[in-house]
Amino acid sequence: MRNYWKFVVTALVAGAFSGVLTSPSQAQDPSLRFGGQIPPEVDLIYERGLEWLVKKQSPDGSWQDGNTGSGVDGICVMAFLASGEDPNFGRWTQSIRKAVRHMIQAQDAQTGYLPNSMYHHGFAMLSLAECYGALDESLIWQDASKPGRSIAQALDLAIRCAGTSQKKNRWGGWRYTPDATDADTSVTGAMLMGLLACRNAGLDVPDETVNAALEYMRRSTGRDGSVAYSGGMGGMGASMNRTAIATLVAAVSKQKDEQKYPATLKQLTTQLEHRETTYPEYFRYYMAQALFQGDYAAWQKWNVMTVRQLQESQAEDGSFSGMSYQTAMSLLSLALNYRFLPIYER
Repeated sequence: MRNYWKFVVTALVAGAFSGVLTSPSQAQDPSLRFGGQIPPEVDLIYERGLEWLVKKQSPDGSWQDGNTGSGVDGICVMAFLASGEDPNFGRWTQSIRKAVRHMIQAQDAQTGYLPNSMYHHGFAMLSLAECYGALDESLIWQDASKPGRSIAQALDLAIRCAGTSQKKNRWGGWRYTPDATDADTSVTGAMLMGLLACRNAGLDVPDETVNAALEYMRRSTGRDGSVAYSGGMGGMGASMNRTAIATLVAAVSKQKDEQKYPATLKQLTTQLEHRETTYPEYFRYYMAQALFQGDYAAWQKWNVMTVRQLQESQAEDGSFSGMSYQTAMSLLSLALNYRFLPIYER
């Protein structure tokens, strides 16, 4: 069933996006879109990780160890979907449904906020956008006393919350809380990926919201490829995390600055062996997507090294660091081997 679902949805996604992403004169190598044979070690890492996530999920559908909130729940859901798990009839469908229901129930019905921070809000938007149209919503509420909001309704509220929050700060991005008056490139990158996924799914995302955030990212990026953390250029030194985020959002939004995008991409492709000691899972998650979008050959080299690293660091029980967030993010750094989620389209 997993392979059947992967084949059907990947074919539909490829058909839906091929006219947008390529033209006859710029046709891509099919291996870029569909991938080749999945390395057995990737499948093994993934299988063990998903089994651990299922065991760690709370009865209400959330993951409650360490870093908790809608974003972590969303990241865990994406880990299932990204490998081709069927959200309607697959072996992990109950886990996916429960998590989606919990995210919708946790949302503030008035403001649209998906707690516990704007990081969580962005990742939860991304996850729900990937579920939209793929998950039979009648299954989400089949054992509930009454149906809750639809995924589309939850996303509309979340998009509106993003716009309201953005207008409260002068930078055009986001920080940790919906009422923050400042912004940083890390949170803004997460929010942009959520909004771009919503747009990708066909939801109404105001151009001014996306464009203001993209402009903030451009202003925060130097011509040498360095990316500031907060308040424009000159903050907190170089960071491969921030460079990967800036590279990815520019690629996915199709807003590649002629000078800055090549510079940020070069920072990544010339440091393929770089390892982050702070938030390594977060770095690998963004590095995978940024390289895949920008330089497929570089991604292939990096992917081989990353598979080896994760083989060495995965615990006997299938987890990474014994935490749900770290485990799901580690799995997602390998997800491009499967080419499943629309936001992972090249």
